[in-house]
Amino acid sequence: MKQERQADFSRPVTSNQAGVHPRLAQNLQRHLESEFKRPIAPHSQAAYAELAKSLSSSPRPLILDSFCGTGMSTAVLAARYPNHLIVGIDQSAHRLGKHVPASADNYLLLRANAEDIWQLLLKDGHRPTNHFLLYPNPWPKSKHLQRRIHGHASFATLLALGGAIEVRSNWQLYLEEFGMAMFLAGRFGVVAQIPNEPALTLFEEKYRLSGHPLWRYHSGPQ
Repeated sequence: MKQERQADFSRPVTSNQAGVHPRLAQNLQRHLESEFKRPIAPHSQAAYAELAKSLSSSPRPLILDSFCGTGMSTAVLAARYPNHLIVGIDQSAHRLGKHVPASADNYLLLRANAEDIWQLLLKDGHRPTNHFLLYPNPWPKSKHLQRRIHGHASFATLLALGGAIEVRSNWQLYLEEFGMAMFLAGRFGVVAQIPNEPALTLFEEKYRLSGHPLWRYHSGPQ
């Protein structure tokens, strides 16, 4: 769900969708009424075995950083939450290969499908205290609703994991739509502009330098 970083400034998101998607509620209801049963990919299963070992050997509160890209945000969150285990998940070995190691020893990067890791954590009874989803690909075309996090069949799994959820984007409508999906599912949160603060990701840094307003959705723990 991530995009590759470009050296030049980024253009604002453009879309043929003017407001919250008209089929959001219908799409959400269908996913909430069915169980997400996509088979776990072998590389995700192997990555989860590493995570399960870490959770067993050193039990700590868990924070997820899904679609973490290069893992910059994972390292930043590890410094912010020193008593937690921060787990960054991304499906791209290329992006993870760009990670610059940090001094913190309380984070783990996994090359895996995030949705697979969500399923496995849920199955084994592990629940994150916080779940960060930072600058996902917005899929701005109206026809691509089901590729967005809140339009995907795995959204019910994300909800079941619980924890305080934070999503960031440079497209305000994406977060308003995410917030509406959360509200329809019985979870309440707030969309607000991000103040001028140190960037959590390379995308956040690039978008800020490009003059984009940056937004976040945040909900409390379930």
